[in-house]
Amino acid sequence: MKFTSAIVASLVMALGSAGHAAGRSVLFVGNSFTFGSGSAVRFYRNDTVTDLNNEGIGGVPALFKSFAQQAGLDFDVALETRGGAGIDFHLENKLGVIGRRGWDTVVAHGYSTLDADKPRDPAKLMATAKQLGDVLRGRNPQVEYYLMSTWSRADQTYPAKGAWAGMPIDQMGKDVRVAYDKAAVVANAKVIPVGDAWNRAMATGVADTNPYDGIDTGQLNLWTYDSYHASTHGYYLQALVIFGTLTGKDPRSLGDSECSAFELGMSRTEVHSLQQVAFDELAATMAIAAAPKVTAKPVAAQRCAAAHSH
Repeated sequence: MKFTSAIVASLVMALGSAGHAAGRSVLFVGNSFTFGSGSAVRFYRNDTVTDLNNEGIGGVPALFKSFAQQAGLDFDVALETRGGAGIDFHLENKLGVIGRRGWDTVVAHGYSTLDADKPRDPAKLMATAKQLGDVLRGRNPQVEYYLMSTWSRADQTYPAKGAWAGMPIDQMGKDVRVAYDKAAVVANAKVIPVGDAWNRAMATGVADTNPYDGIDTGQLNLWTYDSYHASTHGYYLQALVIFGTLTGKDPRSLGDSECSAFELGMSRTEVHSLQQVAFDELAATMAIAAAPKVTAKPVAAQRCAAAHSH
């Protein structure tokens, strides 16, 4: 659906207003890559965030909320997601939901192949990212607008039918990042380098590069069973990169005993590795200060519950 500036303006004018809750507001607009399809993250701590579609989703927004709470930060986190959708879907169907208030920060992303009908074509992402930005700024001219660059899909790389078939596994992530950089320019947004962090995890041996030939000992599978969506480890890395980008804090400051990882069954070694990857990627792409070394402490369920009290 093509939006003209007049249509966007009229939609913005028609949206109702609502008061701000305590804490800086953050809205996530996305699809299954945000709500955590294929993993325990999907309904994780859904009572700590507001699902604007009332589907009981916690997802990556709930992980971000958890990290923020543990860092002593107060964010009012909401999400509006739909599986298999790009930004065009939200523009066509969800502006009444998205525009209920003027958000302080918005994190959005498009379809994983850039365009479901024309894989690898960035045109739709560029156009719709700008349109969404116009809507958001119509409600809050000072909104901080971020576009989340997504990861390489193994199912689009290794099978012959994939849009990136026969290319190195990191190529899709690189191409997607180029598209998001272009979209960020036209939309006056900043890019969150999640796909780049996935590539870094594979390049440094933290994560396996090919789930189709088995997972090497000591390496993580960032994909879930479909080699498309993320595993719990993949979504955890995604949330760490978002946390570091939005707060400017070193993800390693959460420590090896970070509570959500404990609750999701991750080891301290895995947590340490993923936090290091997130920090290294953020340090390479944005100004982020290294935190003082964290001394790991034994994790207990009681400690985690206290850290998440609200």
